[in-house]
Amino acid sequence: MNREPQTRLRGRIVAASNSFDDGVVTFRDERIVAVESFASWSAAHPDISPPPFDGTVIPGLVDIHNHGGFGHRFDTTDPDEARAAAQYHLRNGTTTVLAGIVTAPPEEMVAQTAMLSELAAAGVIAGVHAEGPFLSEVRCGAQDPRYLLDPDPALIDRLLAAGGGWLRVMTIAPERAGFRAAVERLVADGVVVALGHSDAQFDEFRNALSPNGFGTLVTHLANGMPALHHRAPGPVAASLVAAAHGDVVVELIGDGVHVDAGFGALAFATAPERVALITDAMQAAGLPDGEYRLGPQAVRVSGGVARVASGSIAGGTSTLLDCLRWAVRECGVALPDAVRAATRTPAAAVGLDDVGDLEPGRYADVLVLDEDMGLRRTLRRGR
Repeated sequence: MNREPQTRLRGRIVAASNSFDDGVVTFRDERIVAVESFASWSAAHPDISPPPFDGTVIPGLVDIHNHGGFGHRFDTTDPDEARAAAQYHLRNGTTTVLAGIVTAPPEEMVAQTAMLSELAAAGVIAGVHAEGPFLSEVRCGAQDPRYLLDPDPALIDRLLAAGGGWLRVMTIAPERAGFRAAVERLVADGVVVALGHSDAQFDEFRNALSPNGFGTLVTHLANGMPALHHRAPGPVAASLVAAAHGDVVVELIGDGVHVDAGFGALAFATAPERVALITDAMQAAGLPDGEYRLGPQAVRVSGGVARVASGSIAGGTSTLLDCLRWAVRECGVALPDAVRAATRTPAAAVGLDDVGDLEPGRYADVLVLDEDMGLRRTLRRGR
């Protein structure tokens, strides 16, 4: 028996698949059942009082690179700690999050992956992003250099087994010995290969990206790699070229700290449908300046900027909605392009087909924003 839909939202709809100046999104239980213009909805429901105009309606945000927030971490073996980190970002509009772990002793990374896989199976998070340990010492950033190493097939197998299918992304530097065999193993298990924390030259980095290589994602473009230069274009240029050809998606930390707004504008102008806004958030997100941790390393936050003792930036302190606002207000990106970069593009990049857009069949993950892009309402799976 077909039940009456539980929820309707009316507003300016901005999403990759459907956009209306005045539209209605209808849910039943956890799923979207219809997205249509208000005129079409009214014609089909003449006997139902129209829903009020709520504001700007967009898909729930999707953060594929996040290490924690509000005092809580994902790089932990404590499930309550990781749940609290996910809940903080959910309260701020991120309805889907990949839990990021960083370079640490192998036993710790395996144990963290195993715990997080249980939370993924329970629907708390959407999977795990392992940032390391097969990264460049030269471009390690806030990754602890003591635990960096060349790709180790045995460790990869242990991480895959611990992940139980929930290890969705692994960041690797293409210049590490054993890179090719490692990514072949990861891809065979359904893991998205992201290239990052790399000191490779243009050709080496480009050849490791799709279509000739296995890399389909670039970890925080311009951070953890050499600066773009006209005589040494390096990974940044290689990534933008690949993105412009539709071969890869590039992550962009949109917190106003990791990259200048002019660089953000360049990335969007080059490949607007291939930019994934991320937070790279860590434990201090949403909290005052002070002492925190990222993986094995101590982090000091001053003026909202997190750094390890070496001076390298150690993740972000913003929410993904903050990043969306930055793209629109500081980079001059059109709202539909910014929304896509925080929803459908990252979801598609890591194989999440049920989230990231407003169309029938997807989960009812929806935000309502006011005229200043303030958060009025969050629904996750219709709740």
